Amino acid sequence: MKRFWKAVTAEPIEDGFAIRLDDRAVKTPSRNDLIVPTQSLSNAIVAEWESVEESLNPAEMPMTGLANAAIDRVAPAREAFAYGLAAYGEDEMCCYRADGPAELATKQAVTWDALIDWAARRYDISFETTVGIMHVEQPKATLEQLRAAVVAEDAFTLAGLSPLVSAGQSLLVALAVRHGALTPEQGWAATRIEEEWQIAQWGEDEEARKSSAARKADFLAGARFLDLLD
Repeated sequence: MKRFWKAVTAEPIEDGFAIRLDDRAVKTPSRNDLIVPTQSLSNAIVAEWESVEESLNPAEMPMTGLANAAIDRVAPAREAFAYGLAAYGEDEMCCYRADGPAELATKQAVTWDALIDWAARRYDISFETTVGIMHVEQPKATLEQLRAAVVAEDAFTLAGLSPLVSAGQSLLVALAVRHGALTPEQGWAATRIEEEWQIAQWGEDEEARKSSAARKADFLAGARFLDLLD
């Protein structure tokens, strides 16, 4: 899409803030009006559209993209979408520890035990941890509590949580960032303990570096989106 608009605005309406290009309502890919719940998020989306010089590049408009996802993908099937995110708790990353070397195992224990302790206090749950990659069954009550917590979120919050969960591969890290128990950078670091240890030992190839950078960008975009909802 070539830039055709002169002005981008966020109009306060009953349901939130409607994004407009000149006098036209911005539409999502599914042709819904782009209406967001907070002024902070609307301002960020306006800034993305204002920054377009010649042609629109969706990759440079993450707040717009996540708002589109909240409206088009999450809202029509909010509960099913939430169940998909909650399912990550069944194989929670923080529960699978390296059996060596000692330095790596210690780093995982220090960071991940603190996360598990935080979740235990917040949600009144417990986890089973193991060494290695063989599946360990989590308590039924734990999975039910986590599922209920995720399902209680609205469509926009779920849209923001989604890249945290998928890029980080951890439901606990995503929830800790969402509730302020970890900063976004701390959350990303918590998901990268083994990878960073491997890089320190053997280095990192260019393809892996690019993949990691892309996932980090998605993770941080999700965290910023959540912050703009408050």
